[in-house]
Amino acid sequence: MSTKKFMYLNRKAPYGTVYALESLEVVLIAAAFEQDVSLAFIDDGVYQIVKGQNTDGIGMKNFSKTYHALGDYDINQLFVSAESLEERGLSADDLMPLVYEDEDDDWAEKPSVKIVSNAELTKIMSEQDVCLSF
Repeated sequence: MSTKKFMYLNRKAPYGTVYALESLEVVLIAAAFEQDVSLAFIDDGVYQIVKGQNTDGIGMKNFSKTYHALGDYDINQLFVSAESLEERGLSADDLMPLVYEDEDDDWAEKPSVKIVSNAELTKIMSEQDVCLSF
């Protein structure tokens, strides 16, 4: 089976719908089949990787810790829209410190999250074989 480049576009807030959790599950499945997987967080999707999430008051399971496992599945390209962050009054400091271990650099820990402009994100999306929006 040949490797394809899959990008998962996360546009929805993490809770209130099933989109964020479903996206995360599909991402992990694709990675298990050794596909080249990346994620993009745009619009309200940027809230999915905001640190310090607490779901006690809404009666939903907090699945945000699962994002820390992405590096274990060789998912190390997480693109975040700079414009979406700015529109929501957020910055890179508000995001979870998601990392992966780079086997080509003596397993050094490196950040997975890359803040990019919407123009850069459009270019990255054009390089994918498949883009799925959640």
